[in-house]
Amino acid sequence: MKTFMAKKGETQQKWLLVDAEGATLGRMAAKIAPILMGKNKPEYTPHVDTGDHVIVVNAEKVRITGKKAQQKQYDYYTHHPGGHKYVSFTDMMTKKPEKVIELAVRRMLPKNKLGKKMLKKLKVYRGPEHNHHAQKPEKIDLS
Repeated sequence: MKTFMAKKGETQQKWLLVDAEGATLGRMAAKIAPILMGKNKPEYTPHVDTGDHVIVVNAEKVRITGKKAQQKQYDYYTHHPGGHKYVSFTDMMTKKPEKVIELAVRRMLPKNKLGKKMLKKLKVYRGPEHNHHAQKPEKIDLS
């Protein structure tokens, strides 16, 4: 029996809608990443993007546990001397809550060109509204 290997453009990609209200950040990201990779499908192929598109709404209502709200920091580098900057979790949630979810999911995807392609299929929105109604996304519950 031959092993099935999917080819580019051969798989059907669905649009899924996730509500982040009350969800724990890491647990939600750990369930979204395999969906973007396509590991939840029987035709998963490691070198082909077989995953689905994911829309996350209510990003500002995501929660974390323990003391992470006070201790967690995001860092970046500005490529200038002395340009190593730090942003706390609470500041990031007030300014860019979408970025918090994107970073959590990005770090669970492969670190190559295919991972960047998979991340483009993630759409995160601050509130309950999104502009992907034409794609008819299916609402899924990750709990």
